[in-house]
This record gives sequence, structure tokens and C-alpha cells, in this order.
Amino acid sequence: MKSGHRLGRRFGWLWGAYGTSALGTWLAFGAFPLIAVQVLHSGPAEVAALSSAGAAVGAAVAVPLGPWVEFRRKRPVLITTDLVRFAALVTVPAAFALGALTFVQLLLVTVVVSAADITFRAASGAYLKTLLPPEGLLVANARFESTNWTTTIIGPPMGGAVIGLLGPVATLVADAVSYLLSALGIRAMGGHEPLPERREAARMRAGDLLDGWRYILADATLRALFFNTALFNGLVMATQPLLAVLMLGRLGFAPWQYGLAFAAPAVGGLLGSRLARPLATRFGQRQVLVVAGTLRAVWPVGLAFVGPGTGGLVLVMGVELGLIFCCAVFNPLHSTCRLERTATDRVTRTLSAWAVTTKASAALLTALWGVLGSLLGPRTAIGLAGVLVLATPLLLTRQGSGPRTSKSTSEDSIIPR
Repeated sequence: MKSGHRLGRRFGWLWGAYGTSALGTWLAFGAFPLIAVQVLHSGPAEVAALSSAGAAVGAAVAVPLGPWVEFRRKRPVLITTDLVRFAALVTVPAAFALGALTFVQLLLVTVVVSAADITFRAASGAYLKTLLPPEGLLVANARFESTNWTTTIIGPPMGGAVIGLLGPVATLVADAVSYLLSALGIRAMGGHEPLPERREAARMRAGDLLDGWRYILADATLRALFFNTALFNGLVMATQPLLAVLMLGRLGFAPWQYGLAFAAPAVGGLLGSRLARPLATRFGQRQVLVVAGTLRAVWPVGLAFVGPGTGGLVLVMGVELGLIFCCAVFNPLHSTCRLERTATDRVTRTLSAWAVTTKASAALLTALWGVLGSLLGPRTAIGLAGVLVLATPLLLTRQGSGPRTSKSTSEDSIIPR
């Protein structure tokens, strides 16, 4: 990626808004479980419900929002969803200060924030496609990816310091303020956004809720990426609670060592996101996408072999470094390919369906692997997930070539097996 590649002032505001909200999110990383445990004295089942049930219900709430947003200007939607997340999050410290905070409120806030997250991501993808020329999409997505990993490195340590000094509720205040600043940044972009062309039928029908999934499944490339990312992300996320139990419990790692094992390897994300565009320019976007998607699958199984002491810590850091590097190369190419192959009037519905599926599958697999971890032990369950992840590259072996048009079908030219 050339450092001098300019995407314009309006993209600069959008990028700044993204970075601000991403930093706030990572500052508050783990705040909800900590509040549930330390403030409300919740048990394991309630804490698990915050991450699984909250995300799943939020995804369900977001389903009708995709078709609704599709035929509306996206910038007001982005501002509104930022303000919704601000308003929802700020109720937690307010209730805490009044001594009225409850677990039900925490759960409702996670649902609202999850639904707003999905809607924001879908609307921002559609807005980005209208804001930039096609050749700027990969540059933009690589910058977003780089920013994400930068905030991943900076945010959790800063958040941990804030939690140590002021408690977990303070980090939610910072997260809420980050969404307010993001809304102000998007508002400052200015410019005119044309109203999307509306269909003849103004009223949304029940069948419209499935449009995003129909569009994905009708295209060979989107279908392959869709199932690959849903399965890969779900399996990787499902092992995280089990790895925490294994490292912090049986293997006796200190909390700071556990945090270091996942924070330090994030530098691989910076390197991978910087290399994504140069690699695609030299070897071809589709080829790099398949290779990176294949290489990222070989790492998770290594977590099943983690042991105690320095050797175990180095093993986890090495596995995470390789995994994050490959994901950071894959993700901008994946996001760009998805936008290129989706018609402008279908982007919001498609991205919404995509996000709903990935969140729901992650919640389901996390719950399932929790049961497997109880029955088989955390190490065996982590190893089983790693073996299944090794099969996910098979879903990338058939892809269409070139941007999809309105006449494209699933019979597009494919990469031979």
C-alpha cells in the first residue's frame, strides 16, 4: 500500500471515526463480564449469556434492519447507530451511580449494541462503495484493518489500567464517548449523498428479510466466502473461553500473562494489513485471498498443545502471531471482494445477512464448545475445533472471477479444484 495514496477528505473523516470507536471498543474489552462478576456477583451461566445470548438476540433484532436501511441514505444511519450505541452504553454507568444496575439491563444493552453494530457495519460497507472508486476499496479496507490491529494493541492495556484505577464501569464511559465522537466525525464529513433508488413496492415484505441470503447463495464466490468465514470465525471464537479456562486454571498462568499472549501478537495484524495490497498487486487478489485463507487455518490446532511455563506462553504467542498475520492479509481482500461482487443496491442487505450469520454461528458454536469442553476437557475440545478449522480452506476452492454484474449467476468461471 502506498502511503501517499489519497482517498479524499471525506474518507479521512470516516477513517478517523472508525479508529475512534474501535479504540473505545478495545478500551472496554471484557468490561461487561467484569461488571457482571464484580458488581452484580453473577454466576458463570449469566456471564456466558452476556456474550452468547446477547449477541444472538442482537443478530435476530438486526435481521429486518438490513432491508429497511437499503433504500435510505447511509450517512444518517451511521450517525443514528453511533448515537444509539452511545445512549445504550451510557445507561450502565448512570444506573451504577444510582445503585440501580441489574443483570437484565446489562443483557438488554448488549442486545441493543449488537444490533446497532451489525446495522452500522452493513450501512458503512454500502456507504464506502459509493464514496470511493473501485480501485480505492482495497486501500481503504487495508487501512481499516491496520487501524483495527493498532487499537487492539493499544486498547486492552490502557483499558486494563483504567479498570485497575477506576473500575470496569469507567471503560464503558470511554466506549460510549467514542461512539459520540464517531457520530460527530461522520457528521463533519459533509457532502451530498443521493437517495438510493427505491423499488416499486415501498412497503417491506416478509420475503425481503431473506434477500441478503438469497443474493449470497446465488453467487459462487460470495457463497464460498460466506460459509468459510462463518465456520472459521465461529470455531476460532468458540475456543477462546476454553483456552482461558485452560491457561488461567489448569496451567496456572497469571492474568497479565494471558493478556500478553494475545496482545503482543497483534503486531502481526499491522504487518499483514500493510502487505495485503502489495501482495494482491503482485500475485493477484484472488490468488492471495485463497492462499491467506488456507494458511490461517493451519494455526488454531496448535493451541491444543499449550503447556505450562514460558514454553507454553511462547507457543500461544507464536500461534496467535501466525494466525493474526494471515487473517490481516485475508480480511481486507475478503471485504473488498465482497463489495466488488455485490450490486450497489444490495450491499446493505448482503452485509447485514453476512454479519447476522457470523454472529449467530459464533454464539451457537461457543455454546456447543462449552458443552464439549465440559464433557471432553478444554484441551481436547480446542484440538477438535482446530482439526475442523483445517477443513475450512476447502470452501475456498470454488470462486467466481471478476466483479459480479446483475446478470451473474453461480455458474461464473471458477478456480479448478
